[in-house]
Amino acid sequence: MSYSKETSLILDSTRGNEHLSSNQPLYYSSTYHQQTLGGNAEYDYARSGNPNRQLLEEKLADLEGGQYGFAFSSGIAAITAVFLTLEPGDHVVLPDDVYGGTFRLTEQILKKFKIEFTTVDQTDLQQVKAAVQDNTKLIYVETPSNPLFKVTDIDGVSQIARKNNALLAVDNTFMTPLGQSPLKLGADIVIHSATKFLGGHSDLIAGAVIVNDPQLKNDIYLIQNGTGSGLSVYDSWTLAKHLKTLPIRFKQSVYNAEQIYRYLIENEAIETVYYPITSDTHLRQAKNGGAVLGFRLKDESKAQAFVDHLNIPLVSVSLGGVETILSHPATMSHAAIPEDVRAERGITNGLFRLSAGLEDVKELITDIDWALKEATYESKKSIEEPHFSS
Repeated sequence: MSYSKETSLILDSTRGNEHLSSNQPLYYSSTYHQQTLGGNAEYDYARSGNPNRQLLEEKLADLEGGQYGFAFSSGIAAITAVFLTLEPGDHVVLPDDVYGGTFRLTEQILKKFKIEFTTVDQTDLQQVKAAVQDNTKLIYVETPSNPLFKVTDIDGVSQIARKNNALLAVDNTFMTPLGQSPLKLGADIVIHSATKFLGGHSDLIAGAVIVNDPQLKNDIYLIQNGTGSGLSVYDSWTLAKHLKTLPIRFKQSVYNAEQIYRYLIENEAIETVYYPITSDTHLRQAKNGGAVLGFRLKDESKAQAFVDHLNIPLVSVSLGGVETILSHPATMSHAAIPEDVRAERGITNGLFRLSAGLEDVKELITDIDWALKEATYESKKSIEEPHFSS
């Protein structure tokens, strides 16, 4: 993979940096001096804009090939900003396995404001097309989806959106701008949980929205400024620094994920592996399979035993860090979804999501293999041990 163009963009720290230091100075100020009363000062109050957030937002827009970037206090704040551009009575088409935080936002909060939502299997464009109504204003896509890695044809959905005067928003968190470019495929809005690969060090919470349309730019900025949901000065400064290592981090994580995928598909303890490299649609619109995969244990009762014997992965929420992170969607990312809905969608106790970090991949595979064998051994041992009644 070649990242020369992207690398040059994110390594440029001289914009907004009059001293040309290797890192932009930290402008830790809430307010700025104004020369002219009633004038159009570039900065007045840090919530409305500041040099650190501006530089970061320029980098985010450049990475996605967009005109306007916005940095938010979290990924869900970025998603919320997009939905808040809608009006009461507007309708949105969502994926049927949407991220749990987005599900909670739409079901428990936004419905109070009379925004309507329909969920469909977005791998089937006919279902997407059939879900569109006269009041549909937005089609919201996650591809690959979380946690079952369903793939949606971005270009195909964009054609449906255009024919129905609706906007298309794509959550590009899993693939990053280095793996997939939704704006080039017809999306109007790109969203990131920048906490993940863009940040990459599990030390900040951030979100991003990138658009090309000037009206969308104004709408998103109104929400960012009016709700105070913009990313803080310090986190903007930190994230801009972390972006410098994104190309090498993502490249190594993708390599590790590919090796772990090859191991898991041959392991007898694994029922199914979910990784979009097997999808022709994904490979047509993305450069690789990404650095996150899912897998399901054959014996789902051994989920805790498997976790107990792991040493290297961090068992936790989130993804995209330099450390390998193993998540359990049913009790973590999708816990907000009712149990019966989770079961219907295949989000059961034996399902795991693994975000490959930068560790030695042979050591990672050895550790996973050991944990799977020990969990299986415990299962066999419990069956073979005699039971005595008193």
